[in-house]
Amino acid sequence: MNLRGVVTVTVCVVLLSSAALSTAQADDTPASPLDVPADAGIPQSGRSAAAEYAKAHPNSAPAGSNNFSCVPTPEHPEPVVLAHGTDASAYTDWAALSPLLAADGYCVFALNYGGAPGADTYGTEDIVDSAAAFGRVVDRVRESTGAAKVDVVGYSQGANVTRYYVNKLGGARFVDQWVGLASPSYGGVMYGLAPMMQALPGGPEAVTEITSVAVGQQMQGSPFMTELNAGGDTVPGVSYTTVSSRYDEMIQPYTNMALRGDGAVNVVIQDLCPQDGSGHFRAPYDPFALDLVRTALDPNAIPVARCEFVPIGADIPDVIVDSNF
Repeated sequence: MNLRGVVTVTVCVVLLSSAALSTAQADDTPASPLDVPADAGIPQSGRSAAAEYAKAHPNSAPAGSNNFSCVPTPEHPEPVVLAHGTDASAYTDWAALSPLLAADGYCVFALNYGGAPGADTYGTEDIVDSAAAFGRVVDRVRESTGAAKVDVVGYSQGANVTRYYVNKLGGARFVDQWVGLASPSYGGVMYGLAPMMQALPGGPEAVTEITSVAVGQQMQGSPFMTELNAGGDTVPGVSYTTVSSRYDEMIQPYTNMALRGDGAVNVVIQDLCPQDGSGHFRAPYDPFALDLVRTALDPNAIPVARCEFVPIGADIPDVIVDSNF
């Protein structure tokens, strides 16, 4: 989750809000075309630079992604498909990870989903629609690369979009590994306000009105969260990994990010690097967190990031500035 809508949530966050995620995009019909950005962007090491570049270069794809002529290697036979967070885009959330994965030898793909026509950011609409759109991109990736299965990585809302596709829309047949970075697996309590908002007449609708459809769906206990986790957090045949932070600014309690099903591995950044205070907003640009994602995809990968000090709350000021100016 991030950028303008994240700030809607962040600014409302200390007053009101929390875990945000969501949604949809479409088909290859004229009414709801798939949005797979085609203009190659440059690698980025921080969110602010990525946001600034995206404003100046609409339709940018993360470096190393969306080459539909890519041929998977024997070392990495499954392409990796990335799903961004709320009020973001493929480029703003994956400008660091995508080039790393491409350098590792993966075929990498990233879509924009959940935006209204002409939108410059995405991930605000119905998550169920977004999951269906994600599935259509997986179909296109499999067709173009010849791969039987893909691996998927979702950040924030993207984790629930992709898990809905895997668990509820039959995507498990086509997915080998699922990785959720800052995944709102059980939604957020909105700093304790979610139970109250759920109970108040018109409360959930008010959250949607103030933020977005996707944010409302991500409240702990919402109908969407209940449906997503009904019957178990995981399904057979897919390996699941969550990468989370004790200091996540959007998902509280942080234990709501862990999956509770068979075949799930839950990794907390601070269990391995106590001095890394990266939270929700920094996660897709924290080298240590990204190496945890890379290791989840390939347990034999050799991490390159060192455990280094990161202050708690890093990148929050940047997100607020980037989202409002």
